[in-house]
Amino acid sequence: MSQASHSAHALAAEATAGVRRRRRHERHDPVLDGGLLVAVLFLLGFGFIMVTSASMPMADRNYHDPFFFVLRHGVALGLALTFGALCFAVPLKVWEESGPLLMLLAIGLLAVLLVPGVGRTANGATRWIPLGVLNLQPSELIKFTAVIYLSGYLVRRHLEVQMSLMGFLRPMVLIGVACALIMVQPDFGTTAVILAASMGLLFLGGVSVMSFVILGLIMLAGLAALIIVEPYRLVRVTSFVNAFDDPFNTDYQLSQALIAFGRGEWLGVGLGHGIQKQFYLPEAHTDFLLAVVGEEFGLMGVLVIVALFAFITWRAFEIGAQARRQADMFSCYAAHGFGLLLGLQAFINVGVNTGLLPTKGLPLPFMSYGSNALIVAVMATGVLLRIDFELRRKNVDPIPEGGFHRERPVPPQHGPHERNKRERGATWRRA
Repeated sequence: MSQASHSAHALAAEATAGVRRRRRHERHDPVLDGGLLVAVLFLLGFGFIMVTSASMPMADRNYHDPFFFVLRHGVALGLALTFGALCFAVPLKVWEESGPLLMLLAIGLLAVLLVPGVGRTANGATRWIPLGVLNLQPSELIKFTAVIYLSGYLVRRHLEVQMSLMGFLRPMVLIGVACALIMVQPDFGTTAVILAASMGLLFLGGVSVMSFVILGLIMLAGLAALIIVEPYRLVRVTSFVNAFDDPFNTDYQLSQALIAFGRGEWLGVGLGHGIQKQFYLPEAHTDFLLAVVGEEFGLMGVLVIVALFAFITWRAFEIGAQARRQADMFSCYAAHGFGLLLGLQAFINVGVNTGLLPTKGLPLPFMSYGSNALIVAVMATGVLLRIDFELRRKNVDPIPEGGFHRERPVPPQHGPHERNKRERGATWRRA
C-alpha cells in the first residue's frame, strides 16, 4: 500500500475520532441553567409541603375539609408549570416586540376592576376578576409585563433614556398609570415593588444620576404621603419598631410570627408539629409562610430558603451579564429586571416575617399560597431559562423561531497549508 493511502486512512481515522469527541462534548453540554431550574423546583416542591402543613388546621376549622387549600394550591402549581413552559417556548424576539401590547392589556385588566360588580373584594381590597375556577389578579400580571415593556423600551430608545429627561420619564407614564390603578384597589406593597423594580431597571439602562435621584425623591415623597394619609398604613409602619407594644391588636400578627421563630430555635420542632399555625398566626399559609418554616425547621431551614433566593437572584444577574457580553441588550435588561423583581419580593417578605420591615401583604415567591403570584413567578423563571437557552445556543448555531431544534456545528475548514502539516504528522505517526 502506498504512502498516500496510509496518509488518507490516517486522516480519515483522525477525522472520525474528532467527530466522536465533539459529539461526546455536545451530549454533555447543558442546554439549560440546571442550578436555577433545580433551585426553583425545590422551592416549588417545598412550598407545596409547607402550604399543606400551614393550611390544614385552618381549612379543617373553617371549611371542614383539611385539603381545601392544598387542592387549590396543587391546581395553581400545575397552571404555573404550564405557563412557565409556554413562556420558555416563546422566542425572545416575540417578547421584545409584544412588550407595549402586553403592558396595555394588563392596564386594561386593572381598569376592568373599576367597573362596579366585576371585581371580587376580600379584606377590603378589590383586586381579583372572577374567572370560574381561578381569580385573576391583574396587579400580579403588571409585575411581569412591566419588566418586558421596560426592557424593550430601553433597547429601542437607549440614547433618549441616557441623554434626555423625557426619554427617562416617557416609560414611567404607563408605569405610573398602572400603579395609580393598583393603589385604587388598594395595594401599597405591590405598587412599591413595581416602582422599585422599574427604577432599578431604568438605572441599569444608563439613566443619568441626576434624573434618577430627582425622580426617586419625588416617588419617595409620594409614597410617604400615601402612608401618612391612610391611618392604617401609618400604624403598620410604626408598629413594627416594637412588635410587643400592642401584641393583641396592631402588633398581633408580627408578635405571633416572632414567637414562631423563637419556638423553632436552631432545627425546628419538626414538620407538622408547629403550634402557631393552628390557633394564633393569621395568614400562615400565605404572607407568613416563612414563620411556619422557622417554627418547624428552625433557623437552618430559614437560612436554606434565604440562600436559595439569593442564588436565584445571582443567577438572574449572571444571565443578564452574559447577555450584555454577547450584546443582547433586551435579554440583559429582562434578566436583570426579573432578578430585581424576584429578589425584592423575597427580601420584603423575609423582612416582614422577621420584623425588619412593616407588615405588608406580599407573598413569598414560589412558596406562598396564591395562584397569581405563583404563576407569575414561574413565568418569570421560564423567560429567564429561555434567555439562558438562547445565549448558550448562539455559540453553536442559530436558534429557529419558536423551536428547540439542535444542529451539529460544522467542523472548521482547514487551508492547504494546514492540511499538508496534518498529512506529514499522520505519516510520521504511521511510520
